[in-house]
Amino acid sequence: MKTVTIYTDGACSGNPGPGGWGAILMYGAHRKELSGGEANTTNNRMELTAVIAALSLLKEPCIVELWSDSKYVIDGLSKGWAAGWKKRGWIKSDKKPALNPDLWDRLLELTDIHTLHYHWVKGHAENEYNNRCDEMAVAESRKYK
Repeated sequence: MKTVTIYTDGACSGNPGPGGWGAILMYGAHRKELSGGEANTTNNRMELTAVIAALSLLKEPCIVELWSDSKYVIDGLSKGWAAGWKKRGWIKSDKKPALNPDLWDRLLELTDIHTLHYHWVKGHAENEYNNRCDEMAVAESRKYK
């Protein structure tokens, strides 16, 4: 299987408010940037959307090195939280409804296709790819102001 590296980030001005997301996919010498946004959303929805958009571009099962500064995304996937919420009908262990079940459901479908390795990266720090994703996400969110 091919190994693809993906960096993602989401941004929101107000929460909820106008938001954006950015992603970078890298395979060998190839690099693709993508971004988008919504007029009224949340930071977590944008974080999830970035990962979904990036994984949706993959045309075959891949090994994916996923880098994100979102503990919500990384822990939700790597610790099995989202899978557990889905099993319980989108109810968390504290009996409260899980947020963003539509996006988590789509993301879980995509993670079933690929072999993912999860990496948390500190946001707004020294990682050039995370910083570029943040720059794209913020630019997208500003289109809705």
